[in-house]
Amino acid sequence: MNELSLAELHHLQAAEGWLELGSPLEAEGELEQIAPQRQAHPAVLAARWQLDATAGRWDRAYQIAGTLTELAAEDISSWVWRAYALRRMPGGGIEPARELLLGVVEKFPREWTICYNLACYACQLGNPEEARGWLAKAFARGEARALKRMALDDPDLEPLRATLEQL
Repeated sequence: MNELSLAELHHLQAAEGWLELGSPLEAEGELEQIAPQRQAHPAVLAARWQLDATAGRWDRAYQIAGTLTELAAEDISSWVWRAYALRRMPGGGIEPARELLLGVVEKFPREWTICYNLACYACQLGNPEEARGWLAKAFARGEARALKRMALDDPDLEPLRATLEQL
């Protein structure tokens, strides 16, 4: 894959900055300054995913994340982003997103993110025991205290809030 030039890196960083500032139009303008042959660079695709997710273009975000899973299958973010978009896109939903992550959870045995997301999905699907099991795995793989604080504020896990301290 062709590496980004210094000028293209500048445009990419500017796009990321605009996204952080909540200015997707400016971010898109910066990404358009990157040469067409480097639009498929993983860093550019990641910024495009952020842009489409910010804009609620979940079909496009799902496609971009799919490309990222092919280009960088070892990058957990690609898989999480794909599930995140699948959950929200028309014709998607929680169950398909859950199935996608179940298919790759073993590929990342030390990572907490997929387990945490599976807990959220299980909880939203009305499976609190399964959700607790996934949360316990997430806590074991990550920084348990920080993850518990995050879980206490996560609307997806609201049905478990009363029992989170026991995990």
